[in-house]
Amino acid sequence: MKKILGLTLVALLLFTVVAGVASAAAPLPQGGGQEYTVQADDWLSKLAEKNYGDVLAWPVIWKATNAKATEDDSFAAIANPNVIEVGQKLWIPDESEAAQYFEEFSAERAAATTTGSPDITGELNLLCVVELEWCEGQIPEFNKLYPGIQINWIRMSSGESLTRLRNEASNPQFDVWWGGPIDSYITAAKEGLLEPYDSPNAVNLRDPQLMKAPDNSWFGIYIGTLGFATNLDYLEAHPGLVAPTSWDELIKPEWKDQVLIAHPSSSGTSYTALCTILQLRGEEAGWEYMRAFADNVLQFTKSGSAPARFAGSGEAGTSVVFSHDIVKQIEAGLPLQLTFPAEGTGYEIGGTALIKGAKNPDLAKLWIDWALTPAAQELGPKYNAFQAPTVIGAEASRPELLEVNLINYDFDYCGNNKSAFVDRFTNEIANADALKE
Repeated sequence: MKKILGLTLVALLLFTVVAGVASAAAPLPQGGGQEYTVQADDWLSKLAEKNYGDVLAWPVIWKATNAKATEDDSFAAIANPNVIEVGQKLWIPDESEAAQYFEEFSAERAAATTTGSPDITGELNLLCVVELEWCEGQIPEFNKLYPGIQINWIRMSSGESLTRLRNEASNPQFDVWWGGPIDSYITAAKEGLLEPYDSPNAVNLRDPQLMKAPDNSWFGIYIGTLGFATNLDYLEAHPGLVAPTSWDELIKPEWKDQVLIAHPSSSGTSYTALCTILQLRGEEAGWEYMRAFADNVLQFTKSGSAPARFAGSGEAGTSVVFSHDIVKQIEAGLPLQLTFPAEGTGYEIGGTALIKGAKNPDLAKLWIDWALTPAAQELGPKYNAFQAPTVIGAEASRPELLEVNLINYDFDYCGNNKSAFVDRFTNEIANADALKE
């Protein structure tokens, strides 16, 4: 998976495809379209933005190229729009042809919805990593479509869930994994813990290059950005101190023993923060920063969202948490101020996946299909979850949480190095004993 610029990600999440050709910031190719040879670091959404001014126009190039390939074998036949190779010949259609493919794609998306069925029965075992309220809320929502499916579920943190899947690899107790940063999913896929599944609703994804595994072993279902949650009462009691707006401020003496964050061994939130620092500063300087940062941490927590709640209740001055979890605590009335690091912040794509060896794979696939629909992804705010959606047609409840300076977060780098980075943090900086719950 390739990195994507922060501004591109923001634009991607705020555009919506309509029935005709999407509103374009640049003119469409004229005069019958044009050929294009794939270069290094190309992907379809990037080419769509370049040619049509809209990353969501990628299906036009995909479908037009495949149509050309049926007549001329010099064009690439693209089976998976997530994978294009250097040297392949693509077709960039003109305005009239593009409109036709947009219409076809819209029809496919309309067909790729989950209508449900009362006739399907069985038990589905769900490993849930989002907040408890959202976990609980999704069960009756899914059962509105499939009332005959009994859902057995457990809520765990991201780190705990990956450990559980490893321990049960020879006899999986869960069918589907839902929620938590895809760093863990990339690690799990590398270890053979996930089963690829070609969901028909993957067609809904805004950017398949970014939001699903090349082999369909996981799919992105939400996006969240890291921020700082600072207690307003603490600021009032310390005149001259302001809420931090950079990573550097968190290692200053005035924040000694006043920072809360989860431990990366148990929390995807904290691991995202760790990998953000390593990418911003480079590994050598990044680890040096993490040592200084840990010296200012009052206590590490087990859950990634908990520091916002503890900071809001006055147990510490500030905390590092995903911004949607901070908004949740502000909505609950806690005296918190949300800020973002100006030099750039990391972000998560929350995932879902079919677990290898699942005892009820067909029911797990129904859950995944449903999770990739606009209706399912717009349910989050109903259960105080304000993450941004990943599918076309779903509205972001808090788009301002994406209008920040995002780093070029490399999910492959973070996923492939997760075990090594977590072990190093645990062994060299702070162990995972007696985490605050």
